[in-house]
Amino acid sequence: MPTHSTALSSEEKPEKITLASGTKKRGRPAKAKKPLPTVKLPPNPFQSEILELVSNQKTKAKKVDILQEYRNDALVSLLIWNFDDSVVSALPEGEVPFKPNDAPAGTEHTSLRQEVRHFHNFIQGGNDSLSKTRRENIFIQILETLLPAEAQLLCLVKDHALGTRYNLTQAVVEEAYPDIQWGGRGGQRHRG
Repeated sequence: MPTHSTALSSEEKPEKITLASGTKKRGRPAKAKKPLPTVKLPPNPFQSEILELVSNQKTKAKKVDILQEYRNDALVSLLIWNFDDSVVSALPEGEVPFKPNDAPAGTEHTSLRQEVRHFHNFIQGGNDSLSKTRRENIFIQILETLLPAEAQLLCLVKDHALGTRYNLTQAVVEEAYPDIQWGGRGGQRHRG
């Protein structure tokens, strides 16, 4: 019957373990740590899924890689709206009175990818012909058709508060998307 020491190949050396009673040899080499699995999102993921994945990354480089991999018009527009100081929301700050869409995921929802065409209505200089009431009603209607996580994301962006929910900074966005020109979008913040 082979012993543990003869079961090892000539290339493998037994691992030493230090215990309170002294050093002991172990018959098997230590297992190499497996790298953590990389999370892949489905095709055309929700913007909230992308930002959640980015937020969960430990390094700036991984955050940049994910932002680059999942780049889309809606994501870029949301990030500009949130981080560019010259983009000013034409909606009042604070909580929005809407009824979240409680339909199961994958049914009866729109996505921010579909609604990106309406974003100009909600920033100063985008569509100044809308009345305040009409603008707010359109925003609420959009929120009520989105998944709750997407609606929350849009509300955070409206208030330039994405960083309160997601671990993401403008520096990471600038590195991921160096083609974005920051500033000069014409909005004016009201000083009071």
